[in-house]
Amino acid sequence: MYAVIKTGGKQYRVSEGQTLDVELLGTDEDVQLQPVLVVDGDTVLSTPDELAGASVAARVVGRTKGPKITGFTYKNKTNQRRRWGHRQKYDTIEITSITKG
Repeated sequence: MYAVIKTGGKQYRVSEGQTLDVELLGTDEDVQLQPVLVVDGDTVLSTPDELAGASVAARVVGRTKGPKITGFTYKNKTNQRRRWGHRQKYDTIEITSITKG
């Protein structure tokens, strides 16, 4: 059984026991995620009525950081330069259960 969940503006295909990095959730506890699609063998739940009782439970395992991204902007003949950097922070979650409802 697997499900497609939506969190942080992105969609992920998950199954039980899987760990993945998602955008910060703002909590260190267990979270309930709403699935967009649930597939259990030949049964596919995809309409809002079918997914009303379905849920995906996950727990926050830790925090990680993405790769460092650096940039540089430059304008010719004006002495205008700017260096910038960014490093995205992620929550690592483990999928504990998928229920069809």
